[in-house]
Amino acid sequence: MRIIPIASGKGGVGKSMVAANLAVAFAQAGKRTILVDLDLGASNLHLVIGHQAPQLGIGTFLGDPRSDFAKVITDTDLPNLKFIPGDTEIPGTATLKVSQRQALVKRLLSLNADILILDLGAGTHQSILEFFLLSGQGIIVSAPTVTATLNAYVFLKNAVFRLMYTAFTKDSRAYAYLEKLRKEGSGLQRLYLPKMLEEIKNIDGKSYGKFKTHVDRLHPALIMNMAHDPKDADVALKIRRSCEVYLDLKIELLGVIYQDALQDISLASRMPVTIYKPQAVVSQSLYRIADKILQTDEDNFTLTDEEINETFQDAASEAEQDFESKLEYVEELMHSGALSQGDLIETVKTQQLEIMKLKKENNFLKYTLSKAMKQGFKP
Repeated sequence: MRIIPIASGKGGVGKSMVAANLAVAFAQAGKRTILVDLDLGASNLHLVIGHQAPQLGIGTFLGDPRSDFAKVITDTDLPNLKFIPGDTEIPGTATLKVSQRQALVKRLLSLNADILILDLGAGTHQSILEFFLLSGQGIIVSAPTVTATLNAYVFLKNAVFRLMYTAFTKDSRAYAYLEKLRKEGSGLQRLYLPKMLEEIKNIDGKSYGKFKTHVDRLHPALIMNMAHDPKDADVALKIRRSCEVYLDLKIELLGVIYQDALQDISLASRMPVTIYKPQAVVSQSLYRIADKILQTDEDNFTLTDEEINETFQDAASEAEQDFESKLEYVEELMHSGALSQGDLIETVKTQQLEIMKLKKENNFLKYTLSKAMKQGFKP
């Protein structure tokens, strides 16, 4: 069974939309797919796939781990696609105990499916990181805004640190070294990871080797969502460079998805956008990403530097083509009368307001980062 955790550094970047529609695409391709809502405490994935409000969910199982887990697995209207709802009504589901997480992981890994998609909560809570690290093929969804890209990088950084704490036993010199840095106050965040690993390798080669075995199977992929312009594909390069320089971690780019009002319309219609309008640019982008995932070798998905470069080049080229398709679509609407000049002007005004807001946000973050750098902070 192929496990695909889908996470984001911050909320509001379309993570659940991506998870739901990839699940639809896999199911339509004939893969037995199970979509799991692990955004515990804020579970609403059933709305994205047009499912009725669940009576049972993961919260039900967490309340009684000895209960029949099969009861929380529900069929959907789409062949090959099953759904496991989360739970927002049972207190405490957002923060799992270790025993609860272990029991849940055991049940998830025993499921009979070709593909298991885990829609994780936003942020870097330990449970979220643990679920993300169940597979080396996790996906990070980001928007091209400064805060979203920064949080995507921070998520991956925390995932690597989580691997360290998993690999190092508490009685090891490597663990003691990490704890020393942590107690010094933000020590873990100030050092470059390659420098830290070099020190760990020198003081505790055995622990370093164990960590290296774990991290070598981590090959996350990035999806840039809510793009407005083909140049937004360049933002993904910044995340890539940060990961390679500061984390010694390689990531690939699965694709760029443009922001489209159809996503909101399909959500209001309680239908995934790939079903609501499969020929739309946003839907075709999602299908293309699903195809890329299916074409990769599940057991041997390590990419060379050249292959990683190709994923970024291909995504940039696809973003250009999708942008042209969007412009052609707008022209068709204008000529058909479905989109008036007033509608177009209103859309442009809305985008200008969004751009102004993003500029303010960008200036604030630049000021904050500049101030932090002066105080000795390093990413």
